[in-house]
Amino acid sequence: MAESLSSAEQKTYVLRLGHRQFRDKRVTTHLFLAARAFGADKVTYAGQRDEKLEETIRKVVRKWGGTFEVEYERDWKKVVRNWRARKAEVIHLTMYGLPIQNIITKIRESRMDRLIVVGGPKVPCELFELADWNVAVTSQPHSEISALSIFLHELFEGRELYKSFVNRKIEIMPQAKGKTVLQKKTGD
Repeated sequence: MAESLSSAEQKTYVLRLGHRQFRDKRVTTHLFLAARAFGADKVTYAGQRDEKLEETIRKVVRKWGGTFEVEYERDWKKVVRNWRARKAEVIHLTMYGLPIQNIITKIRESRMDRLIVVGGPKVPCELFELADWNVAVTSQPHSEISALSIFLHELFEGRELYKSFVNRKIEIMPQAKGKTVLQKKTGD
């Protein structure tokens, strides 16, 4: 399967709000790994700058392949405003939104670029108004990692499970028992 699950013109990005370097480093790292594995093209995060986080994600991309990108932007509103100016959709994942099962078809049918926004600490009320879609993956407390994973799985209708990452240096061979890891030799 091709690198991007979106069409050539359509992109799916994720914006992580309120990253706190020492408190959220594992959660944000796992969120970004899930975004990459489940088909997003890029992540942007706001809050505290964390260059170690950025390098960790870039190292994963170099080793496991793909064209996934990570960037920092201090002002989350600037990111959202830029996306809205591009006539792209802003999709906010929140337990207070409309049930995913009721609206995912409409979101999937749109050919616009998508910015999927997930929070960390308390999400500003302004985001609920700026978003084109406030989407609930259940109306129960849960993590932004699980919400993003389920949302992307539903958005791409499971195609992300077959995604192949270009330029990978390491690959897992599926098998019922044991572990087989294939590594490309330097210079291949």
